[in-house]
Amino acid sequence: MKPQLIVYIHGFSSSGHGTKALLFKERFKNSTFLHPSLSYIPNLAISTLENIIESFNNQYEILLMGSSLGGYYSIYLSQKYQLRAVLINPAVASHATLKKYAGLNPSFFDGSKFEMQASHLEFLQTLEVQEVKNQNNILLLLQKGDEVLDYKNALNKFPHAQLVLEDGGDHGFCDIEKHFETIERFIHFSK
Repeated sequence: MKPQLIVYIHGFSSSGHGTKALLFKERFKNSTFLHPSLSYIPNLAISTLENIIESFNNQYEILLMGSSLGGYYSIYLSQKYQLRAVLINPAVASHATLKKYAGLNPSFFDGSKFEMQASHLEFLQTLEVQEVKNQNNILLLLQKGDEVLDYKNALNKFPHAQLVLEDGGDHGFCDIEKHFETIERFIHFSK
């Protein structure tokens, strides 16, 4: 049996050193845990993630964990490589959601600026998975108070996924720590 590698994929304008990434890093300190800071350019971010998966796929059982845009990437990659995934308030149609961010944007991590271009949105559209197979390999964590994404879109996309649905909350999924044991059970079950 292969050891497990957990790959945390951050959201739009965030980094691999964001709050959730560091909380998960601490929680899974006894596991092999990667939390790369990805390019804001979607094709570079996907290329980086594909390289990670392809480099470690023979040595490890890989589990993806993605938040928001990272959840969108996780959906695509989980289907391409047949991997299990934990999705935290995931975007399910990033090309549409991110249209309002076309132009310059600040990084939440360091305040630097980057530009979301039309070509980035077009590439994101090519990643959209119309039908998600093997939804029992998905753990979906949603908070109804998400101020950025309508949680119902993810519910409709994943009617057969394992589900944690909470009233209140926010897009960052406040108090994610309350669900560490649920996430660990899902991860442990995958071994």
